[in-house]
Amino acid sequence: MSALIFANPAILFGLIALPVIWWLLRLTPPRPKAEVFPPLRILATVLKREETPSKSPWWLTLLRMLLAAAVILAIADPVMNPRVNSLNANGPLVVVVDNGWATAADWERRVQTANLLIDDAEGADVPVSITFTADASHEAVPGTPAAARDKLTAASPKPLVPDRARAAQAVSEAMRGTRPGTLAILSDGMTAAGDNEAMSTFAALSPAEMRLIEGDGHSAVALTDAVNNAAAMSVTATRLSTASAQQLNVNALDAQGRALASGALRFDAGAATATAEITSPFELRNDFARLSIDGLATAGAAHLLDDGFKRRRVALLAGESGSDFQPLLQPLYYISRALLPYADVIQPNTADLAVAIPQILQGNPSAIILADVGRLPSETYAPLQRWIAQGGTLIRFAGPRLAAAPADDPLVPVILRQGERALGGAMSWSEPQSLADFPSFGPFAGMPRAADITVTRQVLAEPTPDLAERTWASLADGTPLVTEKEVEAGRIVLFHTSAEATWSNLPLSGNFVEMLRRLVQLARAGGAASSGGATDATAATLAPYRLLTADGILTTETGTARPIAIAANQVPVASFDHPPGLYGTEDGFTAVNLLAPKTVIARFDPTTAGRPLVREGLAGGQAVSLRPALFAAAFAMLILDSLVVLFMNGAFFRVPGRRRTAGNAAAVIAALAFGLFVFMPGQSQAQEMAPGAGAKPGDEQILERLDTTHLAYVTTGEQDVDRISEQGLEGLSQFLTYRTTLEPGAPVGLDITKDELSFYPIIYWPISATAPMPSQAAISRIDAYMRNGGTVLFDTRDQYSSLDGGGTTPNGERLQAILANIDIPPLEPTPTDHVLTRSFYLLTNFPGRYTGGPLWVEARQEAKNTGAQLSSSGDGVTPLLITGNDFAGAWAVDSQGGPVLPTVPPDEMQREYAYRSGVNIMMYMLTGNYKADQVHVPALLERLGQ
Repeated sequence: MSALIFANPAILFGLIALPVIWWLLRLTPPRPKAEVFPPLRILATVLKREETPSKSPWWLTLLRMLLAAAVILAIADPVMNPRVNSLNANGPLVVVVDNGWATAADWERRVQTANLLIDDAEGADVPVSITFTADASHEAVPGTPAAARDKLTAASPKPLVPDRARAAQAVSEAMRGTRPGTLAILSDGMTAAGDNEAMSTFAALSPAEMRLIEGDGHSAVALTDAVNNAAAMSVTATRLSTASAQQLNVNALDAQGRALASGALRFDAGAATATAEITSPFELRNDFARLSIDGLATAGAAHLLDDGFKRRRVALLAGESGSDFQPLLQPLYYISRALLPYADVIQPNTADLAVAIPQILQGNPSAIILADVGRLPSETYAPLQRWIAQGGTLIRFAGPRLAAAPADDPLVPVILRQGERALGGAMSWSEPQSLADFPSFGPFAGMPRAADITVTRQVLAEPTPDLAERTWASLADGTPLVTEKEVEAGRIVLFHTSAEATWSNLPLSGNFVEMLRRLVQLARAGGAASSGGATDATAATLAPYRLLTADGILTTETGTARPIAIAANQVPVASFDHPPGLYGTEDGFTAVNLLAPKTVIARFDPTTAGRPLVREGLAGGQAVSLRPALFAAAFAMLILDSLVVLFMNGAFFRVPGRRRTAGNAAAVIAALAFGLFVFMPGQSQAQEMAPGAGAKPGDEQILERLDTTHLAYVTTGEQDVDRISEQGLEGLSQFLTYRTTLEPGAPVGLDITKDELSFYPIIYWPISATAPMPSQAAISRIDAYMRNGGTVLFDTRDQYSSLDGGGTTPNGERLQAILANIDIPPLEPTPTDHVLTRSFYLLTNFPGRYTGGPLWVEARQEAKNTGAQLSSSGDGVTPLLITGNDFAGAWAVDSQGGPVLPTVPPDEMQREYAYRSGVNIMMYMLTGNYKADQVHVPALLERLGQ
């Protein structure tokens, strides 16, 4: 192939005239001179003189010669790297055209190139076989050039990756042993699966000549993955041409095609992949419908998003808040860290579930997780059930509170047995149980079983006919570990073990993270009653809903696309039967994108054919006409020549310079700052800086409550009961002052409907059946107070507690009515080795005005099996104490310090032990599990020995 040809070579004979032009250009008229007009000098020059012409400067002559030569060459039309007909006429022309997604940007040039090859074949009178690698079917039998041209006209790019192996097999079968003359491959430049097989098949045809025709590959850029992180969306892309650095913009579009946000995609030189960050609010990111690269209209430059991409909002609630100093024991610690990479986690700012749950439901979360919440406020059940029915997902974790909850709880998926099964208990295993293989249905299908996960405690489900169908995970002995129940459009899921590592080591494993991630993905992205992707956990067959064209545009034309079966938690990839697009319905669909995540585009390597190839570029890219450049150069030289002639003829005489008056007005504005003083009344300024400035009514009382420890009691509205409570706490405060370093302030009576409760470490509540029943809002505030670490001492004052299953008294019935609306943990009489028995004094019982009744505390779930001395997962303080021994009646003193009420039976030592019980309770409230520390064991054992 020649490097340079002329379209009109006869014009080059005009170059012979250049010497004549040279001679003519040497003659120029004399340069005019400008002189002064003295009359005598004019007369002196009247005499006639012989004038001779002046020669043109050599450089001006050379300029004009170049101008003439440029015009002659431009008319001859020189062409660099022209295309010539060089087909081998010893066999049919075989044209294999890649018409995948990357060819959409330069498809017209590819059609032009193929047409030129067909024209050459027509001129050589050879048949033509044309095949398209991204078509579902092939007709590769050689035919007339006209038929090949018609097939080329009807062809179009497809939003698929080319399958060259299948096309090569079709060509091999169509040739039937005929040897091609020229085999031309119009490649998109990218490698694909089966390329080695395809090139081997082409080489087996033994063509007389093989050509590889490629484009520049600059438009071969594709989006491969999009991850919706906590703060931004991360988009991954890959490209073919890596020679230089490249920057592109990625736009996030909504369902109507409007750009909502964008991010910069920067490829370094030599890098085939890059990542862009699209920063936008969580709510806006959930409106993203697809991503596209600005300036590129291909299927690879578009990435479809479905409901699975959207980031879920998950609300977390716990039965108790735990301690910030022991985060690993907090119920929500492992849950929040497992979900943070995949969801937006929200937690209420109040522990009062009666207030927190309505606030959460207003935000319409995708899922709500309850960690060891047994009993909810009665007014929250109906809103939660409506939210679930409209599409919400409720995920619950077991714990002591759920084990003690009523069996008719409507927010659990299965019927639970009362209590829990523990290692070493009545319903126990001989050894911890491991997980069984996950069933083939449900969201956990396909997950590997972790052999190192063991469970030591769980809540049991009552056997029912459909229990196996609703079990998503179970233990090795067949007992359910995760169960679920569908409630209209939503579902309830229950983990039969706890959310922290006290009942099992599941929260410490990677399976816990994956299980939560899959459960959250089942939830609707927009919350209840929102439209989104398919949420069926099992494999579903979805019909094509919208398909992506090769130009990256969604269309309703589904063509020959077939329904796709998408298994749970699997990312579908486009194929000939399932081109990229949206599959499902308007109410829910799944996105099928062109390339699988982590795909990296690489160069097509044709050397595996083992035959020499001739590499060419697409038509319109290699052949370059020099005519426009030559005409432009000639015009530029003409302009330059004209300027030179005008200059030589004096057209640019310098105008006499005027005297320039430099107006040097030195306008210097000296702004002298003399220091501006702002005069403010000194007295008012002092008042503003005073410690009490801006104080609101009641602030002094709050500061006093925070500065001094006060014992508090609940005012019942009955004067006699409230008076004894105040006198009793006053007597205990005096005893604490005399016997300990604690100096409490005056007792405080609390109206639990409005007073702040968090100032007090313990609240004494005397139960009276004749007092008004507290409102549900007041009980919810007490529940929130206990969740936040406070303790309530309930005293029925009747020397009897009905918690052991016996009869009830009026005060006991009132206590049951109050506790029915509070999520309390399992209770037990104070064990002999409990911290309460040695927090200050060594005690064996806790008498008050009466003796013999037990003091009920939270059951030590961990101590039963591990030997630990903690009574809760927080700081070791039980959230409630229950007695019937009338502590306040034994502590009550009058203004003179004498006892108000006698003990029953009369015994001053009983009153002494009642005071000591109060001291132990207060020390236990203030120090928590401090006294359970092993450092005190020797001293305690020594005292016990005495």
